[in-house]
Amino acid sequence: MTLVQLRHLIAIVDAGLNLTVAAERVHATQPGLSKQLRALEDELGFPVFLRNGKRLTGLTELGSEVASRARLIVDQARSIRAFAANTRAETDGELRVVCTHTLARFVLPEALGELRRRYPRVRLAIETTDPARIVEALGGGDVDVALSSSAGLPPETGLAVPLFRWRRVALVPAQHVLARRKVLRLADLAQHPLLVYPSTVRPGSSLAEAFADQGLHPEYAVTASDAELIRTYVEQGIGIGIVADLAAHRLPPSVRAIPLEMALAPCTTFALLPANRVPRDYTLELLRGLAPKLDLAALRRVLAGLEKADFPEADWFNGENLDLASRLAL
Repeated sequence: MTLVQLRHLIAIVDAGLNLTVAAERVHATQPGLSKQLRALEDELGFPVFLRNGKRLTGLTELGSEVASRARLIVDQARSIRAFAANTRAETDGELRVVCTHTLARFVLPEALGELRRRYPRVRLAIETTDPARIVEALGGGDVDVALSSSAGLPPETGLAVPLFRWRRVALVPAQHVLARRKVLRLADLAQHPLLVYPSTVRPGSSLAEAFADQGLHPEYAVTASDAELIRTYVEQGIGIGIVADLAAHRLPPSVRAIPLEMALAPCTTFALLPANRVPRDYTLELLRGLAPKLDLAALRRVLAGLEKADFPEADWFNGENLDLASRLAL
C-alpha cells in the first residue's frame, strides 16, 4: 500500500466516482488510476467500490471505512510536507482558494496581488462557486482555504477564522423613486421587484427571514451570483438589486447604492482552514492580507492545538464600512 494509492482513492471519491476527473486532478492517466486502484484492492483483499460492469457506483461498507482512514493519512502527509516547507522557509508551492464570485472579484485582487509580490513562485488557483457548495469544496481535500460568509454562526467545517464584516446595500436606478433615500427599509424594498443572490431564495437565508419577520413577501424577480450582472439589470430598470456593499464601489452615475435598515444583520466573512492540516506560511499571509489585524501568532497556536479558538469580532472590511455603519444607526 502506497501513499499514491491512497491519494488516488480519495481523488476518485471526491470526483464523484468519475475516473476521468479524478485522473486529471492527480495528474495521472485513467488506466494508471485504475491500475493503482486494483493493486490497492488486491492488497486489502476486498473491493473498495461497488461496480456495475466497469462503472463505479459507490463505496462498499468496508471501502467507506478505508476512504475515511485514507483521508486522514493523506492529510497528515500533507501536513508533514507543509511543516517541512515552512521550516525551510520555502517560497514556492500552490495555493488553492474557493470562494464566491463577489469575494473573488471585489475582495481578493489586492490581497492576492500583494501575496504574489511577496511569493512570486506560488501558483494560485481560484475557484468561484455558489455559497452552498463552498463548505463541500473544502471537504474535498484539495482546497487550502475557503472563504464563506454568514449572518449567523460560522460554518462548522474546518477552523473558521473571522476576517471582516460587511452589510448589504440596495442598488437603485438614479432616477428611481427611492433613489434619494439615505436608508431603505425592508418595507420599501418589498414593494418593488428584487434582484438578489441565489442564496436568498434558499432555506435559512437571513435576508428572506428578515422580510418574513416583518410579514413581508417580496418578489424575487432575478437571482444571479454576479453582483455586476445584478447592477447591469438594475440599470435596465428590471428591479432593485440587493448585493454586498463590498461590490458597491465605483458605481456608474446611473446607479446608486443605498444602505438598508439595521433590522438586517451584518455578515461576517470567515476563512475556513481544513481541519487536521498544517497550512503553508503563505496561506496565513493571505488571511492577514484580508484582515490586517489578524494575530497570526495566536492563529498558529490554535492550529498547533496549544490553545482553543477564541477569535475577536472581525473589523469592517478595510474600514470602509465604518461610515456606512454610522449612517445605518441614524
